[in-house]
Amino acid sequence: MPKPTIVMIHGFRGTHHGLELIAKNLRDEFETVMPDLPGFGEGPLLPKHDLEHYVDWLRSVMMHYEKPILLGHSFGSIITAEYAARYPDTIEKLVLVNPISTPALEGPQRLMTKLAIFYYWLGKKLPARPSRAWLSAKPIILVMSAMMAKTNDRDLRKFIHEQHLTYFSNFQSRDALHESFVTSVSHNVKESAPRIHVPTLLIVGDQDDIAPLKGQHELLPLLQQADLKIITGVGHLTHYEKPNEVADFVKDFVNQR
Repeated sequence: MPKPTIVMIHGFRGTHHGLELIAKNLRDEFETVMPDLPGFGEGPLLPKHDLEHYVDWLRSVMMHYEKPILLGHSFGSIITAEYAARYPDTIEKLVLVNPISTPALEGPQRLMTKLAIFYYWLGKKLPARPSRAWLSAKPIILVMSAMMAKTNDRDLRKFIHEQHLTYFSNFQSRDALHESFVTSVSHNVKESAPRIHVPTLLIVGDQDDIAPLKGQHELLPLLQQADLKIITGVGHLTHYEKPNEVADFVKDFVNQR
């Protein structure tokens, strides 16, 4: 009997490599599909990197599979949630990992969001070469990484930082990066939630500063068929810090009848 397929969509500035640890723990039961988002890694460039075009792109990916499970992490949760709201008959179930449930300028990291808005705005305004250097600056990426990582495991923190240094600069153009950033802070899953009718699983970290736990509890009742699983001792990087637990929750959810 063929394995069910799970299509996994990564978050902002990452590539599919960020979901590799989760996928590794799913491949005994699933065929895993992990495309790079447009504008990142090997993903295509879109006419515009807004939510409408991202959802259209995801539709072109999903047409190749028959009712797979759809999983989105972080910014990927915004795209997959809107896709699920528009095309419920094309997926079996929806999994949102560290979903963005709070407007960026209203959450506990609103000051950092304002700084990020300036950071990406300046990256777009600078000439091409200094722009790439600014947007790929190692100290800035390490600050982002250090803020998100919650683990006290020195080796794991080193691995996380190496991953971010390797893949956070793998964007295709500064314009695509800026457009994607604007999309990421202009939307959240709550916008799509009332229109989502497929069974949905939320997997969240109790120390997530980007997608706070309070917002996840507010999101839950907006979904018609949803469950919430909380992983303790971790923030927004469940895919790096607790990938085994994420994968186990996914398996249990999919196997529920």
